[in-house]
Amino acid sequence: MRHAKRGRKLNREAQHRNLMLATMASQVIQHGRIKTTGPKAKEVRGLVDKLINVAKNDDLHARRQASKVLKDKNILRRLFEDVAPHLEERNSGYTRILKLGPRLGDGAEAVYLELVNHTPE
Repeated sequence: MRHAKRGRKLNREAQHRNLMLATMASQVIQHGRIKTTGPKAKEVRGLVDKLINVAKNDDLHARRQASKVLKDKNILRRLFEDVAPHLEERNSGYTRILKLGPRLGDGAEAVYLELVNHTPE
């Protein structure tokens, strides 16, 4: 039965999907903006928002919780020292999705997923 099973499958096994979402979340934190498809962006958005909420506490327990998802120590440091302090006054809505239209190769909906305080180069 599928009781209490939320989220999109994205045509992947659970382990592959979780690793892919963790990688995409770390890329959003590292670069501030990534280009992906619509369904993937909607899934990653929730993960990034949860990581930023955890990082606002900035204690040992919060760092250990975030390190479960973010394996790179440099990205973890960036989350706690750069991203979370800039979003301290916000309660939620740390990311935005900008639609770009269909992708040329396969027609999938291409979007930018970016942090709210990010300024594109």
